[in-house]
Amino acid sequence: MIPPSWKGNNVYFRASLYSLKLAGMHIAVAGNIGSGKTTLTRILGKQFGWDTHFEDVDDNPYLNDFYSDMQRWSFNLQVYFLNSRFSQILDIRKSDKTVIQDRTIYEDAYIFAPNLHSMGLMVTRDFENYYTLFNLMVSLIQPPDLTIYLRASVPTLVNQIQRRGRKYESSIRLDYLKRLNERYESWIETYKDGKLLIIDADSMDFLGNPEDVSSVIDKINAELHGLF
Repeated sequence: MIPPSWKGNNVYFRASLYSLKLAGMHIAVAGNIGSGKTTLTRILGKQFGWDTHFEDVDDNPYLNDFYSDMQRWSFNLQVYFLNSRFSQILDIRKSDKTVIQDRTIYEDAYIFAPNLHSMGLMVTRDFENYYTLFNLMVSLIQPPDLTIYLRASVPTLVNQIQRRGRKYESSIRLDYLKRLNERYESWIETYKDGKLLIIDADSMDFLGNPEDVSSVIDKINAELHGLF
């Protein structure tokens, strides 16, 4: 939700001023569980007037089962997310509107699936099958025009996961989040699939402080237009 008081301030003006210049672009928000992706995606969508594509969480038929038994349901869950993300990208590229997407298809294949495999929660046969499918999909699509990576420490992730209170996330272990963070950093260090903007999520309060959102908007405009 966007606080009504923001409508008259500088952050809203900046977003409105440049939204027309971003027509037909694909913006993606990447980051670990609890980093603030969905919140930032929703806010930027409202501020810029962009279409939003969110991760399929509420209607995902595997998510609850996965957190109860990761080894049994890891392959099913990852294929579901991969298919959902691929379908979103096809829709995005057909649109003449700018779309902001909550999480990228690359995170599924470079972070979550290999992490499950390395932890012994996805067998090699399934992982190789999954990765073959991913490689086929990415050969048919274009990467985002801009990827915004929310870098967050494990304490920040835990605090935000607890704050939103999703029952199925209550069993997430600290070592699982730590492993994911390590893979995110390795992925970002070698990211070459388009423009990249890294945001320190530990110091941001997107809902409580409009100046934090203003700062992100300035950085987006700088990446896309060389402004500010």
